[in-house]
Amino acid sequence: MKQIIQDLKNGETILEEVPVPRVKSGHVLIKTTKTLVSLGTERMLVEFGKANFIQKARQQPDKVKMVLDKVKTDGLKPTMDAVFNKLNQPLPLGYCNVGEVVAVGRGVIEFKVGDRVASNGNHAEYVNIPKNLVAKIPDNVTDQEAAFTVIGSIGLQGIRLLNPTFGETIVVVGLGLIGLVTAELLLANGCNVIGFDFDPEKVRIAKEKGIIAINPAEGTDQVKFVESYTNGVGADGVIITASNKSNEIISQSANMCRKRGRVVLVGVIGLDISRADFYEKEISFQVSCSYGPGRYDEEYEQKGNDYPIGYVRWTEKRNFEAILNAISKGTLDVKPLITERIPLEDYQNIYGDMKNSRSIASILEYNNTQEITSTVAISQKSFEGKKGVIGVVGAGNFTSSTILPKLKKLNADVKYIASSGGLSSTIMAKRHGIANSTSDYKEILNDNNVDLVFITTQHNMHAAMVLECIKAEKSVFVEKPLALTSEELEAIVSEYNVQNVNVSVGFNRRFAPLAKKMKKLLGNDNTPMNIVATMNAGFIPADVWVHDMEVGGGRIIGEACHYIDLCTYFAGSRVKAVCMNAMGTNPEENTDNASILLKYENGTNAVINYFANGSKAYSKERVEVYSQERTLIMDNWRKLKTFGFKGGNTSSKQDKGHYNQFKELIEQQQKGGEPIIPFDEIVNTTQASFAAIESLKQGKWIVVN
Repeated sequence: MKQIIQDLKNGETILEEVPVPRVKSGHVLIKTTKTLVSLGTERMLVEFGKANFIQKARQQPDKVKMVLDKVKTDGLKPTMDAVFNKLNQPLPLGYCNVGEVVAVGRGVIEFKVGDRVASNGNHAEYVNIPKNLVAKIPDNVTDQEAAFTVIGSIGLQGIRLLNPTFGETIVVVGLGLIGLVTAELLLANGCNVIGFDFDPEKVRIAKEKGIIAINPAEGTDQVKFVESYTNGVGADGVIITASNKSNEIISQSANMCRKRGRVVLVGVIGLDISRADFYEKEISFQVSCSYGPGRYDEEYEQKGNDYPIGYVRWTEKRNFEAILNAISKGTLDVKPLITERIPLEDYQNIYGDMKNSRSIASILEYNNTQEITSTVAISQKSFEGKKGVIGVVGAGNFTSSTILPKLKKLNADVKYIASSGGLSSTIMAKRHGIANSTSDYKEILNDNNVDLVFITTQHNMHAAMVLECIKAEKSVFVEKPLALTSEELEAIVSEYNVQNVNVSVGFNRRFAPLAKKMKKLLGNDNTPMNIVATMNAGFIPADVWVHDMEVGGGRIIGEACHYIDLCTYFAGSRVKAVCMNAMGTNPEENTDNASILLKYENGTNAVINYFANGSKAYSKERVEVYSQERTLIMDNWRKLKTFGFKGGNTSSKQDKGHYNQFKELIEQQQKGGEPIIPFDEIVNTTQASFAAIESLKQGKWIVVN
C-alpha cells in the first residue's frame, strides 16, 4: 500500500510503498477512501523537516539540553548517532481519515466489516486504528464531509473547555480550517461570534456563514472593535485557533475579554504571557488537548477502556460522533470549506509548496484496487543454502539505533524485518539493506531460509514469540527480558528441552570489551568475590509502558536483569537467593529505585543499585569488583581502573557489547558449538529477577530454585 511520510532529516515528503498493517486486538483495519489534509498542522511538520539542524535545535531547546547531558556521560559520537537515528525516523502525516472497515481485531464488537467509519488515521491506503478512535458515519453524510470529523472535534473540545452559554459573545482568533469549524459550532450553540483573520478568502467564507468576520489588515483594531461591539464590556471568551509565533495574540486575547473572561488555546502561538494582561480582570487561560478526554491515555486509546458516560460525558470518540451528527443534521456545513480534491498519487500538488498555499481544506482521494499484502520486497537477494539467516521482529528505536547498525557492520544476512504497522520496518529495511519488510511476523517463522529470529518487541510479547520460534525450530535472540512471569518461563524451558535450537537473551554487558578484560583479570578459579554494580538509570514518567507490570514488567525485571547476568558472569556461579529493598515507605512492585542483594552458590556477594532518581550528568553505569585483595572499577564502559593487578588502567570509546554478542551469536549459528550464554544461566537470571520482586512483596530473602 502507499503512505505519505515526512523525512525529518532532509524535509522531503514521500509517498512510500509499505506493507498493509496487521489488525491488532482492539483495533479495526480500515481501507481508506478519503483523507483531509490539515494544512496548518501539517505545514508546521513539513517546515520543521525542511529546517536545518540549527533551526531545529532552536525550536526544541529542551531536547538540546538532553543532547548536551548525553554528550557529558556517553561521549560525542554515541550522542550524535542517537540524534541522527531519531531524525532518520520518518513521520507519518495526516490524522483525518475516512474509509471502510475490512477487518476487526479480537474484542471489537462495535464495528463490522463493511462499516463506513471516520478515524484519526494517517494518509495511507490502509490504517489500523484503536476502536476508541473510530466512529461510524451516518448514511446521509458523504465520505468527504466525514473527513472533517477529527478537525471538527479539535474545535469542539476547545468550545467544551470554554463552556459558552447561549447569547455570549465569543471571539475566534484565526479563521483557518479549525477556526471556521469552531466559529460555526459556536453559532449553532447560540453565541455571537466574532472572527479575526488576515486572509480575505477565509473572512469571506466566515461572513457567508453568519460570523462577524474582520480582516485586521484592513486597519481594524481588534481589541477596540470587540469593545465597541460589546458596548465596552468585552468578550465573554476567546478561542485561539491561529498558528503564529508572536506573543501579541495572547496579549490581545486577554485585552478583548471582559472581567473574568476565558481564553482557550487550540492553536500554536507564542506564550510569553504578561501577568498584567490577565491579573486585573482575573482572566482564566487553558490549553485544549486535541480531540478530548482520552487523548494520550494508554488505557483509553490502546486498551479500549472507555470512561463511564455518567462521569465523562464527552470523550474523544463521543466528540467524533457529535461532529458527525452535526454534519448529518446540517448544523455544521463543511462543504464550502473544501478547496480542492486531489488523487493520492498527485499529493505533491498539496505538499510541494505548502508555505504559499491559500487552500483551506484539501481532500486526498484514494482509488485502491490492490490486494492486501503484508510483505514488500525491498531488494532481491538469494539466501538459499546459507546459515545464520536472520529475521527481525520489531522495529522500534532500539532496533534502529543499535541492533540494525551492528548487524549491518557484521554483514549479517537479514532477510526480513517486521513491524505491525509496516512503515517503520520498511524505512529500516531500506536504510540497512534488508531484503523484505513485513507487517506479519509469521512470514518469518514460515520461511525455511530463516534459522535465527531476533525479537525486539515490547516485553509482554517476548515469551509468546520465543515459544513460537522454538516450535518453528528456529534459534532465537530476544531482547531482555526473556519472560515476565514464572509461568511463561516454565513454558519456554519445557519447549526448549524438546527442540534442538538455541535461545539467547540480550544480556550484552558480559560481551563488552571491558567486561571481558575484567573477567580475564579475575580468572576462573571460582573464588568468591564482592560485586557492587550501580545503574544510574534515569527517570522515566510513571505512565510509560515499561512501568506497566503486564506490558513492561517494570524496570527491575525489564532492565536490572542486565546486571544480574553481568554479576553472574563475573562470579562464574549461579544465584541461589535474592533480597531486594526499595526507596520509600511503601514501594510498589514496579519500583525503579531499589537495591538488590544476590547470594551466589560459590559464596559471591553482589549488590545491584538500580536508581532512577540520580543526575543524568553522572555516569550511567559503574561496576566495582573486590577479590583477593584486588579491586576493579569500571566507569560507564569507557574506563577501567585496576588496583592490585599487573595490568594497567584502560580507557576506550564506550562499548556495551552489542557488536561482540551479535558476532558470537551469528558465528555460533553458522558453525555450531556451545550457546554464547549458557541456557541455565539465562533461566537463573530470569528467576532471580522474579525473586527480587517477590522479596520486596514479602520482605525477606527468596530462594531461587
